Amino acid sequence: MNGPRLAYVVAEYPKVSHTFVMREIEALRALGATVDTVSIRRTPESGLLSDADRRAAAETFAVLPAPPAAVVRAHARWALRRPRRYVRTLALALRMGGPGPRNRLWQLFYFAEAALLAAELQRRGTEHVHAHFINVASSVAMLSAALLQRSWSFTVHGPLEFDDVRGHAIPDKVRHATFVACISDYARAQVMRLVEPEHWDKLHIVRCGVEPERYGAPRRSPAATVELLSVGRLAQEKGFAVLIAAVAELVRAGEPVRLTLVGDGPERAALEALAQRELPPGAVTFTGALGASEVTARLTEADIFCLPSFAEGIPVVLMEAMASGMPVIATQIMGIPELVRHGETGLLVPPGRHEALAAAVRRLLRDPALRLQYGQAGRAAVVASFDVREAAATLRGLFAAHASR
Repeated sequence: MNGPRLAYVVAEYPKVSHTFVMREIEALRALGATVDTVSIRRTPESGLLSDADRRAAAETFAVLPAPPAAVVRAHARWALRRPRRYVRTLALALRMGGPGPRNRLWQLFYFAEAALLAAELQRRGTEHVHAHFINVASSVAMLSAALLQRSWSFTVHGPLEFDDVRGHAIPDKVRHATFVACISDYARAQVMRLVEPEHWDKLHIVRCGVEPERYGAPRRSPAATVELLSVGRLAQEKGFAVLIAAVAELVRAGEPVRLTLVGDGPERAALEALAQRELPPGAVTFTGALGASEVTARLTEADIFCLPSFAEGIPVVLMEAMASGMPVIATQIMGIPELVRHGETGLLVPPGRHEALAAAVRRLLRDPALRLQYGQAGRAAVVASFDVREAAATLRGLFAAHASR
């Protein structure tokens, strides 16, 4: 039995920073699930960095951009054929989010998109709608499911989703959802504090994961210069300025270290300027955004992975680094300690403390044996608890149990 036909809704799919969603979908399909992918906004061609991205985009239904006539036809169809359901769903949309006319306008946009998506999902015979992230994807998914009278669910990642609890209507979405997948105990606890205890049994831990065998390449031989690597969106919450400051401290002390930053984002120009001021030429390399296979290759070429974030759920890129056998240094925040055990599978440092980060890097660059020990222990931890196929099996059971309820 393959289970219900599923629709996976994401604000933008595929996307370079959401490779884990693609892995989850592939793992579900490998288990026999039928999964249709939906992107609220079509991914621009510049965002398709690999053949896998291009294949995923080709098979994904994009809600936007949409011809106005198609939106009007979809709404007319629902209003004429299911008038009470249509009015109830409109009322549900208008109850969501914060106060004020601006919010009401956005809710009307989501409702407009939901009618179009619901018509497409009805045509496909969708039995359960699932969204990743508490954003426009979950809003449109919820309203589409209401028009279809189908069950729906969503995955909570955090922590930035919790910055606007009212705007995202998190409590209301939890109350209306059939179940909620939380990627960490941290994320589940944050949701628990927002809703009544009678909804807590809806909250299931479903961790994101990787395919560990893809990262089984051997480590490179020790070299005179220790290569540091970090991967992520170049945004303020990732703390890359702290990492550059730590590297600058190490370089000034004569330590043989070099940094590569993989990713792009709004802080890139500022970070490049900071690196130019604080470090000699060649000490930091900015690669820009890379596809999944290129990131995997980078993981085999570096010695130590650093993630200096101020806010994180459980970063998949940290799982990838650990699965590759690389020792990791990360900040002791939010969901990260659920993945990295300090002194066992890596090192954890206080956020925003460049001197503590520099000390952790110094400890590892001076002790190759400890780097090997943490690398092996980290890979074993990912293999044991963060395999995407285990997550997919859990999700498939939840979908089968809750579909159309």
